[in-house]
Amino acid sequence: MGPVAGVLALLAASFAPAGAADGPKGSVTGLPLPRYVSLKSDRVNLRQGPNKDHATTWVYHRVGLPVEITAEFETWRRVRDSEGVEGWVLHSLLSGKRTALAAPWEKAFVPMYREASETAPLAAKLEPNVIVQVRKCDKTWCRVEVARREGFVRQDKLWGVYPGEVVD
Repeated sequence: MGPVAGVLALLAASFAPAGAADGPKGSVTGLPLPRYVSLKSDRVNLRQGPNKDHATTWVYHRVGLPVEITAEFETWRRVRDSEGVEGWVLHSLLSGKRTALAAPWEKAFVPMYREASETAPLAAKLEPNVIVQVRKCDKTWCRVEVARREGFVRQDKLWGVYPGEVVD
């Protein structure tokens, strides 16, 4: 087993569910693993391994797209997207800015309400996979912004925040 495979095996063995207060931390940053971030650029190469010698398996072209960091190695972060595709990205192409996708698994519009209630008037109907800026989440509702319009979306209708996560 090579050094990179050894690091990956060690990280996989210590992987804990999101939201665990004493869960694993990144060996480079000390931040929780896993965690959500977003793409900082409209051209981000996803690589097979954590250096530029590894092949590019995919190129993302959506600035702000949320991805989940699952491992760290030097200046590289292993990420997973909403479709489960995984690979390595240079850390400088990632942002701590929280974004989410409106229910990529849905076929119908995702309601965005004016208040955190399903009885509140609609602020917008979001198409699945629309990127929203996450402002706050309270374990049930997230206050989001898209196209300069703010509103509330049920947390379970977003990919980019964990169930029960509080975002301030």
